[in-house]
Amino acid sequence: MSDTPLSPGIRVIEGDFSTPKDASIAIVAARFNEFIVARLIEGAVDALTRHGVKSSHITLIRTPGAFEMPLALRRAANSGQFAAVLALGAVIRGSTPHFDYVCSEVARGAGAATQESGVPVLFGVLTTDTIEQAIERAGTKAGNKGFDSALAALEMINLSRALAVHGF
Repeated sequence: MSDTPLSPGIRVIEGDFSTPKDASIAIVAARFNEFIVARLIEGAVDALTRHGVKSSHITLIRTPGAFEMPLALRRAANSGQFAAVLALGAVIRGSTPHFDYVCSEVARGAGAATQESGVPVLFGVLTTDTIEQAIERAGTKAGNKGFDSALAALEMINLSRALAVHGF
């Protein structure tokens, strides 16, 4: 239940972190910046298995880099095999505009995969200015965004199912 105070009688529909029954989850992860992405994958798998998702219900799909992720995200989301798809990667700003192109394409592709398939595609791609910021978001000071994305996936699976029950 939400912490937002509401007027009596307002219907609230939301997901939770309970284990979705028999849900399979795909993790699409870039190999580029592997030393960061490996920590994101570990965090995602940790979150999923801690919340009762069986290892056999997790599929890891690897792409060369973040730019190549949208095709794999779309194929996984449209396959009918997965209740949610996680996009995990790390794009670190350099001295050229390459960063901007890669970030916008992977974000656009993840959003398009969700819209086209109706399957939640969670955006766990780090887009940072420095390697230090990426390290912080992959398991140090700022937590692990792979873990956070996996929790969001569980919540969205359960929300999607709740919406369906209510006819949405």
